[in-house]
Amino acid sequence: MIPNSYRKRQRVPHRHTSATRVSSTATVVNSFSDKTVSESSQKLHRTSSAASTITSSPNAVTSSFNDPYTADVLLRLFVDRSPFDSDAPSDSSRQSDIQIYLHSAVIRRAKYFAAIFSDCWQHRTNADAKSNNGAEGSRSNDNNNNLVQLNLAVVDDPNSISIHLTVLQLLYTSDFATVIDSASTALEILPVALELLFEDCVKSCLRFLEAVPWSEEEEKRVLSLIPFLREEESKELLARLSPGKEDSCEEMLHGLILAAIHNHPNMAFVKAFVAKLLRDFSSRESARRVLERAFETSLKVVKESLEEYTSPDFRGDHNETEAIQRLNLHTAMTNGRHLLWLVERMIELRVADSAVVQWSEQASFTADLQRAFRDDAWRNIVPGLPAVVLRCTCKLANAVAAGTILAARQVRMKLVKDWLPVLLVCKDNVSPMLPSHKPLHLELEETFLRIISTLPMSDAQVLLQQCLSFSTRNVEDCPHLITAFNTWFRRATRPPQLENLD
Repeated sequence: MIPNSYRKRQRVPHRHTSATRVSSTATVVNSFSDKTVSESSQKLHRTSSAASTITSSPNAVTSSFNDPYTADVLLRLFVDRSPFDSDAPSDSSRQSDIQIYLHSAVIRRAKYFAAIFSDCWQHRTNADAKSNNGAEGSRSNDNNNNLVQLNLAVVDDPNSISIHLTVLQLLYTSDFATVIDSASTALEILPVALELLFEDCVKSCLRFLEAVPWSEEEEKRVLSLIPFLREEESKELLARLSPGKEDSCEEMLHGLILAAIHNHPNMAFVKAFVAKLLRDFSSRESARRVLERAFETSLKVVKESLEEYTSPDFRGDHNETEAIQRLNLHTAMTNGRHLLWLVERMIELRVADSAVVQWSEQASFTADLQRAFRDDAWRNIVPGLPAVVLRCTCKLANAVAAGTILAARQVRMKLVKDWLPVLLVCKDNVSPMLPSHKPLHLELEETFLRIISTLPMSDAQVLLQQCLSFSTRNVEDCPHLITAFNTWFRRATRPPQLENLD
């Protein structure tokens, strides 16, 4: 079992020369004077449990980590300090040079050590040793006779030695789950496992990371390790980190909008949450496209429902026809509410330009609305339908009048021209009031008159004549209408200005 002190440490940076896992850590077979195993090494727990021992063959002696009696390798772990750091104060409480007894048959599990012990590598080392004044090979002739002695340099980091010790101990076990028990631990161990080409440990770390949640900091560390993984190893992590297609954010937002306005039982809370997501989303253009797409869909449903309601097919049974008519009205009402919410979001994000243009091009739709509202059948089925439609119109018209949406002159003119008759029909047939202090009709009247004041005199003249219905029994109760006509007449009596432009 690996001591608890070797778990859950901060990841240390590891250097790699390529994504094929060629280690940059300097490991050399070298002879050095006999040393007693350092105090830090002696403190490592030796155990005979199945989880921390490996038997290389049926007739072999059980190999335990850091067992000097059965080991055939003496590994020196030391911190590789830069020459530029030689004057830096050292941490006396930190071990920077220790020795561990290992077993070549065990540590061959790491392909890095397997390469060291290969005949090819040994021959090359021997040739290098002979060329260096006939120096002795990799075996000591002192008390550690017949031990292959290795040097493994690690980066200068507070936890580098301890993490390397942890990975070396994992060479002696197949039970990685007792050690790799958190994302942070897996991220500490994985770079060293990659460095030593310890494939079993790499697979265990990746399997754990793929299955558990990460913090934002852990996600950054995962991203930093992706370049050192093979394609098949990084596939699952990348699927979690990056979308499969470019428009995935828009598809997600569109799905959330549809869920908020159609499917969720707690509609008000969900709509408020989705509205916040839209406000906080980094790309306003993406939010624009998503909202426009949903707006067009809802508008189409409302228009088709009203068209079917105002042009029913009477060839069937009367009761069946009436049921269809009721369904058409309910469909129009439901999608009208969705439309109002979408209009509010678009105005809030200042992306309602397209919606205003579309709303101003609804001559057929407004004609259907006028026919529907002149009929009394809707009153007992969807009494709130006129208010919903007029609220949509009022929201968009207010945004135009306030300059939140800069609409072209033709759009402004058509917006008033097509929707003014709907307002007049609603005034004559219904009287819905908003919960606020202003009646909806009066607010829309004032907004239309403000838009008319932005139009050329000829257009304003035609539209103002249609606004006489805004007048009341007491003339003083309609100051907005009086102001609009006074403005028009003041401009009409002003001397022409064209000759002054020369």
